[in-house]
Amino acid sequence: MWAASPAFRRQLFLLRLLSHPIVPVPGGGGCSSSSSSSSSGYLRAHAMAASALAGPVYEADAEAVVRRITPPLDLARHKGQAGKIAVIGGCREYTGAPYFAAISALKIGADLSHVFCTRDAATVIKSYSPELIVHPILEESYSVSDGERETISSKILIEVAKWMERFDCIVVGPGLGRDSFLLDCVSNIIRHARKANIPTVVDGDGLFLITNNLSLVEHNSLAILTPNVYEYKRLVQKVLNCEVNEENASEQLIALCQNIGGITIMRKGKADLISDGKTITQVSTFGSPRRCGGQGDILSGSVAVFSSWAQHFLLSNEHPTEKSANPMMLGCIAGSLLLRKAASLAFEKNKRSTVTTDIIGFLGKSLEDVCPADH
Repeated sequence: MWAASPAFRRQLFLLRLLSHPIVPVPGGGGCSSSSSSSSSGYLRAHAMAASALAGPVYEADAEAVVRRITPPLDLARHKGQAGKIAVIGGCREYTGAPYFAAISALKIGADLSHVFCTRDAATVIKSYSPELIVHPILEESYSVSDGERETISSKILIEVAKWMERFDCIVVGPGLGRDSFLLDCVSNIIRHARKANIPTVVDGDGLFLITNNLSLVEHNSLAILTPNVYEYKRLVQKVLNCEVNEENASEQLIALCQNIGGITIMRKGKADLISDGKTITQVSTFGSPRRCGGQGDILSGSVAVFSSWAQHFLLSNEHPTEKSANPMMLGCIAGSLLLRKAASLAFEKNKRSTVTTDIIGFLGKSLEDVCPADH
């Protein structure tokens, strides 16, 4: 059932082929001199390698990736083996985003999906679906006195830590909000997930948190950031100290990943650019011209599932020759493709009235079209 796909092998070869080391000068990287006077760019010895890697950006063989890493439906498997995902997010203002991310993970094929949110958000999120396991343990500043902050923060971390080792991936940020105490608590959760070697997808307000505290993900090869155009701009300004440079978009993305220590970043856009600082690829399958809110939440849940599947697949003893592939990269490629296909199908049916729940409804068909359940 896991027979090697020639197309997938070609994709892995391409990823390896593009894996040229590029060393940025401290304080520089990815910015032209006209963009920032403080940016000195790459070391001259690596300029040719950077140029070769930065362009052209090759289209990922995304369908082959999906077929390769999606686990078969086997009667011998038990609950939990197809993935256990947790979403950290959801407050009194935002309850839809964590639901979209968590239910998308289930719709793709994860066995269990949890949401860790504030008490105000929990009842609302539970009412959306009985399929989700909802933990109302997070707190916001308004419900915590100054003298209680340390004690309550410690209790929250202890409660989350009880579950952490069970998860194959966590998603941080959907509906999180920007309350200072809540963000401090989530920072502790991110640190704990890192110590437990749990892959972490960061989106939404989680990116606001990361941009202001890069140490949370620096040098974490299991971290994935999925910024939109505005979130990406803030990251570039913070890390590279310059503006987004569309003419050298791929080189700048590689520099960004390298300067944060080899994490994986998926820059969302007309084509999703994906890099871990070593390789770069894109997914440009047509999606939908309808840009309703919530599609990023679907993507974060999708990437979490596919990344966990890719990691389990590549760690299996059956495929030692494929261990050099980055499962976080493969998860981003697969998640990007599936969202785009589902959005396209939803728009074909609903046109301007397409909303996020319509797209979620087509996730299953999109995966079935690429990777039939009996494959």
